[in-house]
Amino acid sequence: MAAGPGPGPGRAMAAALPAARLESVRALSALLREAQPRETAEESVFQDVLEILTSTASTLEQTCKDSCGLTDLDTCLLLIAECFRCLRNACVECAKNQHVLRNLGLISTSVHLIKLLHGIQIKEELLLTALRCSLQFLGNIAAGNGDSQNSIWKCAFPDLFLTCLTYSDEKIVTYCCMVLFTCLNSERVRELLDPQNLTVAHHVLRVYKEQLDSEWSVTLLELMMVKVSDKNSVSSEEMNVFVRHADFLADCFQEQCGAVLKFTAAADVEDEEALVTIRLLDVLCEMTSNNSQLEHLQAFPGLLETAVDTLRLTHLAGKQAVNIFTATHAVTGQEEISHPAVGFKSHLIRLIGNLCYKNKENQDKVYDLDGISLILDNCSIDDNNPFVSQWAVYAIRNLTEQNEQNQTLIAQMEHRGLADSSALERMGLEIQQRDDKLILRSTRKKPS
Repeated sequence: MAAGPGPGPGRAMAAALPAARLESVRALSALLREAQPRETAEESVFQDVLEILTSTASTLEQTCKDSCGLTDLDTCLLLIAECFRCLRNACVECAKNQHVLRNLGLISTSVHLIKLLHGIQIKEELLLTALRCSLQFLGNIAAGNGDSQNSIWKCAFPDLFLTCLTYSDEKIVTYCCMVLFTCLNSERVRELLDPQNLTVAHHVLRVYKEQLDSEWSVTLLELMMVKVSDKNSVSSEEMNVFVRHADFLADCFQEQCGAVLKFTAAADVEDEEALVTIRLLDVLCEMTSNNSQLEHLQAFPGLLETAVDTLRLTHLAGKQAVNIFTATHAVTGQEEISHPAVGFKSHLIRLIGNLCYKNKENQDKVYDLDGISLILDNCSIDDNNPFVSQWAVYAIRNLTEQNEQNQTLIAQMEHRGLADSSALERMGLEIQQRDDKLILRSTRKKPS
């Protein structure tokens, strides 16, 4: 079969019996894997495929309504899957075909068919294959093509994504994420993170948690971090929605935080599970920097303990061997360190400091976890953790504010030589002895 058949053969493919149609479409699909047939394919070929899809969809609907035999259903599903394979192949690195297929209305037809397939109450492999191929087609027609991305977003968001992201089939979810992220731009990110649509983002992160398919989660968390950190652009309603999702993010971080220790091996710098852990920490730092979300996360069970434990594990890992968690201070002029875990310990200390802000219960928890000495041990300049000393200062201030127990502990540590007095000086703190007590006090003058 030629990629650009004349009107006669084209009509024959569309009008043939289902079995003959299937063989014709399979032949065309195989042909369109090659660049030259793709580029020379005529529009009439794709009109025939559209006609087959449309008529098969009608047959499928009727079959489901009449509860006909599974044989008819299987034939329909095979034909739909093969049509989408054909269209998927036609779009590979071919803007001409992307344009033709979009103008023929195949994007809206595909979205309609996906919804139709979703409504079929069976979970057999043929149905899943048809869904996978349909999503692959949408991903390919959107690749590098803004007009197609616009059409998909208009037809599919948010309903199609909410539908497909709930599947237990890993491939369907992955292809759905591919379509979603291919279509995203700055305007659509705002739409995605709108309170009414944030469930889509939640589903992507839930997929990461359950299936550990992390590539899309890293991107989404980066987008969320930008949104949350830009406090001027976030309405109170949006903040309320983020708070509702904060529990989920905190839970993900608690479950996956150990993955970051994979970075102790140089070969694992691209480990996606560890990358997601880092991005989760970044988002939690930003969320706890906002008063409307801080109080909620301060009370989240286990989050503070997880942050302290993870800081202890990474700090210990850096002492046991030379790796990204080892404190280093290079000579001036050395190249900046490029590693995804740069700043991880700084951010852990920042999170601990945030969670202890004006919160006596959390201050005492860090005391019980022996976290104060751990933070004091991270006060030195560290090229692997920019601003770690500043975040340590911030955390110690929040830990000691109106907390005599923590103040006394630090004073005793300094007195016994367990805390660096110069580090305390950099924090604006000093130890004074009054009667039989050691007192930690601020050296900063109060404004007159």
